[in-house]
Amino acid sequence: MKGDVSWTHGDGYVGTTSGGKRFSIYDESSPSPMEMVLHGHAACSMIDVVGGLKDRVENLEELTVAIEAERAPESPKVFTSVNMRYIVRGDVPEKLVRRIIENSHEKLCSVGIMITRAGATLDWSLEMNP
Repeated sequence: MKGDVSWTHGDGYVGTTSGGKRFSIYDESSPSPMEMVLHGHAACSMIDVVGGLKDRVENLEELTVAIEAERAPESPKVFTSVNMRYIVRGDVPEKLVRRIIENSHEKLCSVGIMITRAGATLDWSLEMNP
């Protein structure tokens, strides 16, 4: 994995991936690096859930992960706790969704595993809406 980040003289920072994708960082309309990490954690786990549903994904009408995190009060202000609330709507088995989420946090989601291995606690809940 390669890329670069450039300072834009007052407009924040611009990241560029090796594949040419460009994105803003830390300007007035884009997230801070820590916000990007937190949202990356939610997206990583969400990708695991969608992928784990396989042939049942057509029955998934909505998937949202509401995220909250606490940070250390002093530098380095690392995450100390993360809470994720999965909101699922559609005709998918709750037991299956729970198992996929557990696997995501224990084995699959590299972003989240980095955060918890660094010492943050992780709590999650599931809200199923038919």
